[in-house]
Amino acid sequence: MLSILPTNNAVDPFRAGFVTSRAFVSAVVRNRVRRRLRETVRKHQREITDGAWIVTIARAAAARASYAQLEAEWLRLAKRASILATPC
Repeated sequence: MLSILPTNNAVDPFRAGFVTSRAFVSAVVRNRVRRRLRETVRKHQREITDGAWIVTIARAAAARASYAQLEAEWLRLAKRASILATPC
């Protein structure tokens, strides 16, 4: 799930936050999912429009997904939320 909070100042760089609940099996799995999501945002940071706060909430199925699957899903959600400045 991806939530966006636009800010009044469009020149500020975007901010990203990641939430993983304790429904995941262990802290190791939660941290792995957060690291993968953080890397996805870092990899595509030049494509993300400025002036927004982005919150990504990982569901339990994310623990079983590969990095490529997580990246594809995040990009799909980002495109749907219209936060990508350039097409992927």
